[in-house]
Parts: sequence; C-alpha cells; structure tokens
Amino acid sequence: MSAPTTSPQGRPFASVEDAETRLEQVGYLSSPEIATACFLADRMDKPILVEGPAGVGKTELSKALAQALGREFIRLQCYEGLDEAKALYEWEYAKQLLYTQLLQDKIGEMVGDARSLAEAADRLASGDAVFFSERFLLPRPILKALLSAQPSVLLVDEIDKADPEFEAFLLEVLSDNAVTIPELGTFKAKHVPRVILTSNNARELSDALKRRCLHLHIDFPDRERELRIVRSRLPQVAQTLAEQVVEAVAAIRKLDLKKAPSISETLDWAQSLALLNAESLTADLVASTLNLVLKYEGDIEKAKANLSQIAQA
Repeated sequence: MSAPTTSPQGRPFASVEDAETRLEQVGYLSSPEIATACFLADRMDKPILVEGPAGVGKTELSKALAQALGREFIRLQCYEGLDEAKALYEWEYAKQLLYTQLLQDKIGEMVGDARSLAEAADRLASGDAVFFSERFLLPRPILKALLSAQPSVLLVDEIDKADPEFEAFLLEVLSDNAVTIPELGTFKAKHVPRVILTSNNARELSDALKRRCLHLHIDFPDRERELRIVRSRLPQVAQTLAEQVVEAVAAIRKLDLKKAPSISETLDWAQSLALLNAESLTADLVASTLNLVLKYEGDIEKAKANLSQIAQA
C-alpha cells in the first residue's frame, strides 16, 4: 500500500464518515453502504464488485473514488471476445518494423559472415531483447494500472459482458498484483490499484470472483437521496419541480418496463423541464417529454397509459 500523503485527497480514508464526506465533496452522494465498501476496499486492498441495474451510478462511483483518493483513473471496458492482449499489453509491431528497416545495415553486419542459415538465425535471435524491450511495449489498462508511477483506480466496467475465460485471467492478475511478460519477466505493481468491477447481471459471475471481492449492490436511490442528487447537480431547478420529477420517476419505475429510467435520465428530465420554464408537472407536460426518460417506444406507451398517476405522484 502506498504511503499516505498529507493532502485530504491523496491519503487513505480515515473512516466510513471520511469516505462519505470526501465522495460528497467530489459530487457523489453515497449511501452508508457505499461509503463503507469504499472505506474497507481502500484499507484492505480488495476489489469491489458493484452490481445493480444500469444507470444507478456504478461507473460514476469509480470516478468519484479516484477523485476522492487523489488517484489516476484507468478504465477497461469489457465486451464479448475481450482478450488479454487488449486488456494487458501489446507489442508495437509497426514500431518494431520501422526500427528493423532503420537498422538494416547493422542487421546485415550481424549475419554477413554466417556460414549457414541456422547460424544467421541464432545471431538474429541473440538480438531479440533489443526488439522485445519496454521501448516497444504498449501497456493496456491492466498493465498501465500496475505500472503507473501514481496510485490509480482501475475500473473494470461491465465484467459480465466478458467471457468466463477472461474473468479467470483477470482474477489471477488481480490476486498477485503482478503480471509476467515472457520476453521481459515479472512486473509487480508499483502501487496496488484500487479496483472496481461493475456488473449489470448479464450473466452469472463465478464464485471465485465473488470470493475475492467485497460485494456492493447499488439499486435505484430512494426518493430522499435522489432528490439530494438532483438538487446537488441542478441547483437551478426549483425545489417543488425537483420533488415532482423525483416522485414521477419513482412512479414510472413501478411500471413493467424494458428499461427503468436511470439517475442520469432523472437529471436530464429535471434540467429539460427547467429549460422549458415548467413550474410543475402536468399530464400533458409528462406526455410530451417522456422520450427524455424512457428509451423504448413500448415503455413510453405504458407510461402514457398511466399519465394521471405519474403526474400526480
């Protein structure tokens, strides 16, 4: 664990309350559960597996944690087919080829008096270290987090979209905080990164992953916390309108929808209504702006069938 600095943003969390305060200072209004998980992860050097529906602030938490701790933020976006070459490192083959062309004369001198192809190949092999050195290494997010000169927060976003084989590889790397590159040897983390893995539950994650992580489930916020978020992010929105928007979103989320509105959509709706100079929600106003809250036509139709309840929520 890296030595703490004297600045508030740059030292470990002193307590759960300190974590909650510092997250709020960078614009993230956490719950006690979220602040507790962040405090323990920071003190225990353990990853956090954050699960929950899309749009509840999982990715934003990792960004806020990096700011609150004064760490570099590094993101790995997962997807089907992601392999270690894209997540760990690659060789800059174009740069290696360029150097080979520039050094043609020197390579010719090395093999010029070779008496056989085998001898020429052996001589070229002896120079492999020149071309497979750190100058040609292209770190991807995981290796970048391990080698960073500054402490970092590594976000492994939507791990449930990656293949199980990649999940197993990731566990090995994070458990040891090190990686072995065959041509160069083993690289240990200069600073143990704080790691947040997010999942939208697209598939069941392995027990091995869950055992190695602190678990945090983030659901849609209750009305009080969501109102605090709206008032914090959009102070220009009147209190009454903000309250009505939060109540209306809560009513919409109770419907059988393909995708319930996220916190960001609550914020977009409140800001848009303020720009329209709305003083309060009416059924007509809800109907004309539902496209800001819901992304599927079927969901919009279901909401329109319940306009009176939504507008009067």
